[in-house]
Formats: sequence, C-alpha cells, structure tokens
Amino acid sequence: AAIAKALAEHGAAVTLLSGGPPIGHLDHGAATLVQLPPVTAADATFRTLIDGAGRPVDDAFKARRRASVLAAFEAARPDVVVTELYPFGRRLLAFELEPLTDAAQARGARLVCSLRDIIVAKTDPRRTAAMLARADRYATILVHGDRDLLPLEASFPAASAIADKLLYTGYVEGPEGPPPPGQDGVGEVIVSVGGGRVGMALVDAALAARAITPARERTWRILLGGDFDPQARARAAAAARDGVIVQAARPDFPGLLARAALSISQSGYNTVVDVIRAGVRCVLVPFAAEQEREQGLRAAALVRMGRAVMVEEAGLTPENLAAAIERSLQGPPPPLHEVRMGGAATSARAILDRPART
Repeated sequence: AAIAKALAEHGAAVTLLSGGPPIGHLDHGAATLVQLPPVTAADATFRTLIDGAGRPVDDAFKARRRASVLAAFEAARPDVVVTELYPFGRRLLAFELEPLTDAAQARGARLVCSLRDIIVAKTDPRRTAAMLARADRYATILVHGDRDLLPLEASFPAASAIADKLLYTGYVEGPEGPPPPGQDGVGEVIVSVGGGRVGMALVDAALAARAITPARERTWRILLGGDFDPQARARAAAAARDGVIVQAARPDFPGLLARAALSISQSGYNTVVDVIRAGVRCVLVPFAAEQEREQGLRAAALVRMGRAVMVEEAGLTPENLAAAIERSLQGPPPPLHEVRMGGAATSARAILDRPART
C-alpha cells in the first residue's frame, strides 16, 4: 500500500489488488484498491488457505479469484505488474499469479518483484531452481531492506544467481514526519503482537513478568492485532490489572513507540521498522513456530547492532522475559546506527524510472 501510494504521488495510475482480509485504515493514497475475495492461512504451517468464513478454499473459489485478478489486469492495462514476494513465496497463490504474470508477459508489461528483507529459504534444491526460473522473467527484484544490515544472501544463498536484478530500496516505513501529538505511550511499556493469529504466549508471559521487572510501576499497554483469537483476547483483558491497558492495535503505533520507555514485540517487518524509527529500547521475541526463521534472522541482526535484546520463543518464560527487560532498561540506549529507510519512494522511482542498481 505504501509503494502504491508513492507511485500515485509520482503521477502513475495505480491499481492495488488486496487478497487478504479488508483493512479499514489502509492508506493507499490515490491508488485504486481492488479487494479480492479474501483468503488467509489456516494456521502457522501456512499450508492451507481458508476463505473469509473459515472454509478451506476449493477450486471454484480459486477460479473466482483468478477471474477477478485477470479482470483487474484487463481493466488497468498496466505497463508494469508488481508481485509481492512471488515467485519466492506465495506458492499457494500460484493459481492466480501464474496466469497474471503470463498475461503481463503476453501484453509486454514489465514484471517487478517486491520482496521484504528476508526470504524463507527452501531446503529442496528443485524448489529453489523453480523460483530462479520464474524470476528470470522479471526485470527487477526490489529488496525492501538495507544490504548492510541484512543482505538477501543471509536468508537465500541462491541470491547471487540473480544479483544483476536486485535493487535494495531501504525499508518501507509508514508516513514521514514527527509522530502525532498525544500523551498515550509516554514512559510506557508497549507490548504488541501485530495483526497475526499468533502471540498469546508473549502476552501471557508479559502479563506474568510485569511484577518482577524494574518497569513494574510503569503503565503497560498491550496491543492486540485484528486477527487475534477472540477467546485469547478476552483472557488477556480479564488478566489486566491496575497499570495494564489491553486494547486493539492502533494506527498511531509509531507515535506510541516514540514516547515509550520500552517496546516488547515479535520481530515482524513492520514492527521492526517502527521500532528502529522510534529509537526505542526493545525486547524481541521472534515468531518461530513450524521452524519459521524470518523473524529470528531479523531479530539477530538488530541484536548484532546493539539495537535489541532477544528472547527465543522456545525459551519464553515470565522469568526469561523479565531478565531481558531488565537488560534492555539498564543497558545503554540504542545506538544511532543509520538504517536505510525511504523504501516506498525508492521503489516508486525504480518501478517508473529503472535507475542504476545499488
């Protein structure tokens, strides 16, 4: 959405296809948003898609999605088609993305891939070879990260085979400028678990750890993402006590962090970008279910920079979390390392102008 908004600000006519659940506060600027019939992953294995009613996606549903995607393509008649993560992921959506990229090639549209800073590497060399073969059709692969912090090779050793296509854009962040004014967050401990279905273990540990940390007299604000399990949400609210606020995730999250004493979170892309921009002390508990490595790699990179304290998910207990909180609060403040940002604007220029690669 940030890249689509930046493209529109550069004068492009942009159509943004959104395939997940609708997001009420999504800021896509002047881009045209096309909401597809939504799908999500059924669980942390990411092997099964379900529709908005929680039913497994069948062939008829896939046909409707594919038709919607191709209809949007025909209506827009684009010069450039940007696919997010695909062909390096989103394999379950190949039923619609392969026809889209085929149509783009047939029409002469340029293909661009939009990647976060980390690819979840596959151990099967045949899968890697298939990714690279599909990537050969792409003119440019935008890596939304900082090579000095996390080169793509750290998560995807085969990146050297596509080095001529790679362009590091810097991290894609939210709106520029100072955080909005307010008192919420001042001196607080902000516990956030993003918008996914996971994170209750972190919330439970944080609620139990508060009383044994140096921050026990501070206000703790626990932010729960939109997909958080309703029963778990109710349990968290029931466990709240004086000095603890439990509420839904807020669009002013960057402002809360900028005023906070400490952030406790997982290490998803958007959260880490917000933490870096805020310059706030942080404790990261990377999501690691089903041998997931992305968040662990990102958290480890920040630990190496002196920007974070990390607790492995497998070792998450109230005591271990409390010890990490104490180390973060009593250690030196985060160093002012420059991490490359501005990824939305750089991506827009690359998509429109194809500048020299960096």
